[in-house]
Amino acid sequence: MNKPAATLAVQGLSKSFGGVHAVTDVSFEVDKGELLALIGPNGAGKTTCFNMLMGQLKPTSGLVYLNGEKITGMRPRKIWRKGVGRTFQITGTYQSMTVIENIQMALISHHKRLLSIKPYATRLYRDEAMSLLELVGMPEQAERACAILAYGDLKRLELAIALCHNPTLLLMDEPTAGMAPRERIRLMQLTADIVSERGISVLFTEHDMDVVFAHAHRIMVLNRGELIANGTVEQIRNDPMVQEVYLGGGSVFAKGEAHA
Repeated sequence: MNKPAATLAVQGLSKSFGGVHAVTDVSFEVDKGELLALIGPNGAGKTTCFNMLMGQLKPTSGLVYLNGEKITGMRPRKIWRKGVGRTFQITGTYQSMTVIENIQMALISHHKRLLSIKPYATRLYRDEAMSLLELVGMPEQAERACAILAYGDLKRLELAIALCHNPTLLLMDEPTAGMAPRERIRLMQLTADIVSERGISVLFTEHDMDVVFAHAHRIMVLNRGELIANGTVEQIRNDPMVQEVYLGGGSVFAKGEAHA
């Protein structure tokens, strides 16, 4: 029996800016329901890789497939329509709107109602929006203005917004950046639970090694745009090249030890 197509398949992805090679010949797959971490030092090419996957940057070479369909070079909105969600290191909610209104706006866009939302936009898709708020543990904050939310709650709201179009793949760029340690754990546990419940695939970048080791099913390591390791938590923890290149050598991956 043939193996089913991976949710995301990347083949020979490269990006150059003039003579600078930001990403070089990167290939990998993300299977259905897999939580895959992409780690590496600052400047390794992680965000450039994400931007090519989501269509913000056109690859110099290489191919990207979503559920067996080539999406290389498609515009970001079309890739979003195909089933790719994304969260960003810096949240981008509408601060003047309430929590539920932010989700309703994403649902209105998903259902292609942006040109017909007046004057009843606040009535549209409320039940669907509340279901998403319940999923991320925020139903009691539905009517609060985003401007007064705690940062951790903004991150959970952003996750709910990213789930509005029922994506098969989530790209999460440093989802716990700026959060307190306990909030980081809660957000990634929530993400892991959603992955398990819905079978969504997640590719995420992260600097907190405790978060990565606790929740990733598999880990990839980028250095200077090249993929230098790809394996399980234990394989990455014990990889001498990863220890040397990523964190300067030594016993840097001791269990329970956090690294920013």
